[in-house]
Amino acid sequence: MVKVGKWIAKHRILMLIIGFLLIIPSVIGMAATKVNYDLLSYLPEHLETVKGQDILVDEYGMGAFSMVVVENMEMKDVQKLEEKFEQVNHVKEVLWYDDVADISVPVEMIPEKLRKAFYNGDATMMLVLFDNTTSSDDSMEAIEDLRKIANEQCFIGGMTGVVTDIKNVALKELPVYVVIAAVLSLVVIELTSTSFVVPILFLLSIGLAILYNLGSNVFLGETSYITKALTAVLQLGVTMDYSIFLLNSFEENKKRFPDDKERAMGHAIANTFKSVAGSSVTTVAGFLALCVMTFALGRDLGIVMAKGVLIGVVCCVTVLPAMVLVFDKAIEKTRHKPLVKSLDKPSAFITKHYKVWVVIFLVLLFPSIYGNNHTQIYYNIARSLPSTLDCNVANDEVKAQFNVSNMHIVMMDRDMDSKQKKKMMDEIGKVKGVKSTISMGSLLGPTIPESMIPENLRSMLQSDEYELAFVSSEYESATDEVNEQVKAIDKIVKSYDKDGMVIGEAPLMKDLQDVTDADLVNVNVLSIGAIFIIILLIFKSISLPIILVAVIEFAIMLNMAIPYYQGTSLPFVASIVIGAIQLGATVDYAILMTTRYQKERQNGKDKKEAISIAHKTSMPSIISSGLSFFAATFGVACYSQVEMIGSICTLLARGAIISMVVVILILPAMFMIFDKLICKTSIGFLKKKTK
Repeated sequence: MVKVGKWIAKHRILMLIIGFLLIIPSVIGMAATKVNYDLLSYLPEHLETVKGQDILVDEYGMGAFSMVVVENMEMKDVQKLEEKFEQVNHVKEVLWYDDVADISVPVEMIPEKLRKAFYNGDATMMLVLFDNTTSSDDSMEAIEDLRKIANEQCFIGGMTGVVTDIKNVALKELPVYVVIAAVLSLVVIELTSTSFVVPILFLLSIGLAILYNLGSNVFLGETSYITKALTAVLQLGVTMDYSIFLLNSFEENKKRFPDDKERAMGHAIANTFKSVAGSSVTTVAGFLALCVMTFALGRDLGIVMAKGVLIGVVCCVTVLPAMVLVFDKAIEKTRHKPLVKSLDKPSAFITKHYKVWVVIFLVLLFPSIYGNNHTQIYYNIARSLPSTLDCNVANDEVKAQFNVSNMHIVMMDRDMDSKQKKKMMDEIGKVKGVKSTISMGSLLGPTIPESMIPENLRSMLQSDEYELAFVSSEYESATDEVNEQVKAIDKIVKSYDKDGMVIGEAPLMKDLQDVTDADLVNVNVLSIGAIFIIILLIFKSISLPIILVAVIEFAIMLNMAIPYYQGTSLPFVASIVIGAIQLGATVDYAILMTTRYQKERQNGKDKKEAISIAHKTSMPSIISSGLSFFAATFGVACYSQVEMIGSICTLLARGAIISMVVVILILPAMFMIFDKLICKTSIGFLKKKTK
């Protein structure tokens, strides 16, 4: 590897030319990669709710709908508004009262079921049906066009509006995330480095790696908006260590080869690759653990971030060394004294009072476990957005005027007996929390012959095989009440038609909850298992993997317990990904200290001396790494209006600091207590005795 390192150092200009030329295909790849703003689309295809959505598109040419409330408007004006809505591209149909009766009929004479569905005082509701899926560009464009037509008396609710607002917010915020993360990281590195130029080179190198990663996502076809938002932030946070290690190694090798910087860099590249390749394995394992999720968002984020770490390693031993050599004179000219000259005294204090940290660990252990197990998780995607956005204002208005928070779709056999259909819908109407039902029977009555059904209504509610009915619910999505309601309705539908389905936003979110609850367990088990094996192989020890994983898992539980004691809840995505990411990204802090501890024990040092040396030598790197990770994520956590992103970044920023503190305080105490056990359960841990 030294020869390869020397070749890279010698051809540094070529490395930089190639590095900057690769920006072109990366930008092209980024532009060609679609961004998916609908998290529900990542549910497994085998689910009945997902199959039902596909049938809607295939059989009806309809994939989404919006509930529209119009207030204080005369009937003739509402009808004109309806006609304008029907002219919007990708609006398939608009279902309103005038589809079944003349608007000249007084409201009081309308049958009660229709009146409950379409009227409430001075407000009326219509359903706008789109010809494509919830998160398609077509449906989102249609929502934007509907909003332009609508005035302040008109409120357009539904999931497509939520997805549209997520897209608008994300597009506005994404560039700012990168700027915030870069600026705060720059500040931290400037404070911990000894040259003003070095941090800029670090950011340039990592910035190129991020561009390459985002550009190479083109082979995936699309990525979620969460993945795109977090890629730059996470990659910056977890790969900064590699750059710091390269520079430190280069400085050491310059002392060995003071007259040959190329040779010094060659050895630095070789040393860095060996160390970084080893430490990056745990980070990659943490991200790849997300790929086992049946909720495909995990695979999306896992693949992109694992790829990003590997690209970061490559850039660290190719592009960065070239930059450092080219700007070596500028680095020397801008050198300054380190902000913190020595951490020997704090280190000595920590290792001397190790029993205090053990007591603190034991005191915090139970509250951490309890809080971690009782932190509230929410699954309602709209809740992750500000309440002032159009989608949430509209959904609140629908709730206020009609006491409706959801609209389920019942998909039944078209050839079912009309009396059976009526009986089924009557039963559904009696389910707790059901506000009203809209079906062919309720609109026209069971006695109307099929030949008399208006064509527009027939095409809206009937296909060759299926017939649709709409069920309005008082309950919000992703609540225990609506989940029980969906179960009850599905049971009724299946009793009349075994192939019938209940689909829509609430049934999809119910499946989302069931799927991700199982994913949370699987991801945690796999990430812990994979990193346990990696540490076992690195140190050839049975006890060290248990100690290191336990220390970081304690930090994770402490991190996850804080929302419980704050009385706040977390979006489901944050709760799933945080364990794998924090474990994979911060277990390196523990590995770094353990490696030096092992080395000193092998060199014949006694327990206390080995731990003391390991602690004071690794402490600066751990602090620098933890603060860099914190800086990259903290600013985004404060800025983001999308709680799905903000919560993940909050947990990561806090997790980086907690892991840093726990490793610095608790890990040396564990070494002190379990040194004898570690030596007995590890191969080659102690220096061999000479005869």
